[in-house]
Amino acid sequence: MPGRLLRGLWQRWGRYKYRFVPWIALNLSHNPRTLRYVPEESKDKVISDEDVLGTLLKVFQALFLNDFNKQSEILTMLPESVKSKYQDLLAVEHQGVKLLENRHQQQSTFKPEEILYKTLGFSVAQATSSLISAGKGVFVTKGLVPKGAVVSMYPGTVYQKYERSFFQSCNGRDRLGPLKMSDSTWLTSEIHNPLAVGQYVNNCSNDRAANVCYQEFDVPAVFPVELKQYLPNIAYSYDKQSPLRCVVLVALRDISQGEELFSNYYTIVS
Repeated sequence: MPGRLLRGLWQRWGRYKYRFVPWIALNLSHNPRTLRYVPEESKDKVISDEDVLGTLLKVFQALFLNDFNKQSEILTMLPESVKSKYQDLLAVEHQGVKLLENRHQQQSTFKPEEILYKTLGFSVAQATSSLISAGKGVFVTKGLVPKGAVVSMYPGTVYQKYERSFFQSCNGRDRLGPLKMSDSTWLTSEIHNPLAVGQYVNNCSNDRAANVCYQEFDVPAVFPVELKQYLPNIAYSYDKQSPLRCVVLVALRDISQGEELFSNYYTIVS
């Protein structure tokens, strides 16, 4: 009985150790590849905030237009400044060009991961990690990720230093009428934002060097309100007005189809 219990505990440890911070810290001296040295003047930015913003807008806009039949109902209740950007598409809807009986044939049927591939030239998804007992990981399932590309986002609730982390999500609290201001579908099997898989990216090892790194990104005030529904992050509190901070994962090199993503859990700023 004790032997079976010990074996069970060892198996659990084998699955969990790759996400256990003290274990990673103790192994840093034996695994120098987990360290990424960043010059202080670079402020730990692999690519510019403008490049991150451009990528997110490109993907989110494509997702929005792919689902426009559903989105058009919400748009009619939003301010004119928002509706004006989609005036032509809304006009088509209102003119009844798409007949009800043929609607299912004319609506887009592209899945989010297909939109990601059509937009950025690659797609990513979670699957069983190539690391032994590491659980899930994230792989490039199609195409090529070029160096410097935003390859995924890390979803979740964003807490300030002074806030207590009692709750996992505040999704649904901040809405503009019928429009959602964040995305929680990453918690389900029907993910709306195909980039929201960053939480499954495993730490690198001696045999698997990091090919992506984390980078913070503050969502600007001018971010289109109708596209915020794809942000997989939400601020825990709005007591203080500050930008919503997201974390994106950026490719450190070209990453080919079939490769698993590996990150650095530790960064040293010299």
